[in-house]
Amino acid sequence: MKLTGNLFIGANDVAATEGTMKALNPTTHQLIEPDFALGGVADVDRAAILADEAFDLYSHTSLARRATFLESIADNLDAVRQELAARAALETGLPEAQLEGEVTRAATQFRQFAEVVRRGRFLQLAIDPAQPDRLPRPRMDHRLQKMAIGPVAIFGASNFPISYSVAGGDTASALAAGSTVILKAHNAHPGASEIQARAIRKAVQENELPEGVFSMVRGSGNAIGEALVDHPLVKAVTFTGSEQGGMALYRRAQQRPDPIPVFTEMTSVNPTFILPDALAARGAQIGDGFVERMLVNVGQACLKPAILIAIEGDGFEALRAAMVKRVSEASARTMLTPGIHASYISGLAGMENAGAHRVAEGSASGADFEGQSALLEVDGRHFLSDTALAQEVFGPSALLVKVKDEDEMFAVARSLRGQLSAAMHLEEGDMPLAQRLLPVLERRTGRIVVNAFAHPQEVTFATVHGGPFPATSDSRFTSVGMTSIERFLRPVAYQGFPDALLPEALREINALGLPRSVEGR
Repeated sequence: MKLTGNLFIGANDVAATEGTMKALNPTTHQLIEPDFALGGVADVDRAAILADEAFDLYSHTSLARRATFLESIADNLDAVRQELAARAALETGLPEAQLEGEVTRAATQFRQFAEVVRRGRFLQLAIDPAQPDRLPRPRMDHRLQKMAIGPVAIFGASNFPISYSVAGGDTASALAAGSTVILKAHNAHPGASEIQARAIRKAVQENELPEGVFSMVRGSGNAIGEALVDHPLVKAVTFTGSEQGGMALYRRAQQRPDPIPVFTEMTSVNPTFILPDALAARGAQIGDGFVERMLVNVGQACLKPAILIAIEGDGFEALRAAMVKRVSEASARTMLTPGIHASYISGLAGMENAGAHRVAEGSASGADFEGQSALLEVDGRHFLSDTALAQEVFGPSALLVKVKDEDEMFAVARSLRGQLSAAMHLEEGDMPLAQRLLPVLERRTGRIVVNAFAHPQEVTFATVHGGPFPATSDSRFTSVGMTSIERFLRPVAYQGFPDALLPEALREINALGLPRSVEGR
């Protein structure tokens, strides 16, 4: 596939209106052809108008047709798997084989959401029939279903160039809900973004849907993102990235004349707690496994286990030695972008300035943007005295927190802000302590793992990828898994409607065979 570098505004390829850019190969430091178009406020306006024009028709397509559309996207992604992975590898430095797996995951998500759509449970259909003889006054017929919230702006992420990008879970769940999508591509992987966008647009055309169902824009600086959040036709925003960036978008959306939801995934250190019997029985094994997971994707993963908390005692030295060994043996690897690499170096310096000591490091970097792995250590008292030690450092580093007793472990747990995940390693004798620790973790995270590590995760109906602030801006929702569709839905009630005017799923005869609640049953 020849890349054009154009923006995709509905069915149209749009040339640059605000200059151009090239992708950077972070491994070779070379710019990669071709030039990619940068757009501006006028391009966002055209995309938003098309998305709004398409919304009424697309959101009312039959469930079967919408599911077929999602499966077409999956098929189109499968068809470009190798090409997409190869281009993403050039733009990110990530292994091509890993990226082929990411394409497969993206295609699988679209097929999973197609099944969600066919089953219709997401509509949450409810019927409370009329009670004309009820006293002291009759009750009219009430029926409810969920419908799409409106056109959605999705900000592609930097660290997963496919599964959190143009063809990622946000796009899949929004389209499944019936929302139209305007995608802001991340400038770190423009070629990979274009290949994914073409796969989606091809599916729009193959299924004869309105062109405004999907558009992709790109820009420099903040102007294009701000235009998306400000546009009155956009009704929700998703964002994966830094706390600073996510909260800037969130605050901006709340200042609109009509505030809209912004679903952010921002920052998390995914703490791991090792309870005493588990530490004594398998401290070395846990330490080695922790660092192995920490190093995945050069530490550039939202579920990276970054902080490990253990009570000094039997097994602690074995734990520490295993972590030091694994970190010391790790080779420096290319990070995704120069900016991420610079932030990593700055973050490590900040941890050391706050009192953490570097106790191990991997092989020195041989290139400008390679991330050298690092293990830092601090005691519980120092950890509790400086909140900087609990901040995320995006890259291949971890912090070992040595606490003196159970009370200090609980104090550390209670000091943590909201997290995407937390883990406990325990044995049978640790159960009383685990039962006490569990409520503390439940208040601070959306996902708790026992005797494993939070990364990776399955994409299922029970998946939760969210948590209290600052992990996300709204802990009621997940950004991964089948229930992520709920972000893009709102309830509509139909009162006293003639049967012929009702949505098909709510009519007296359930011709679609969908699950419905009648009088709460």
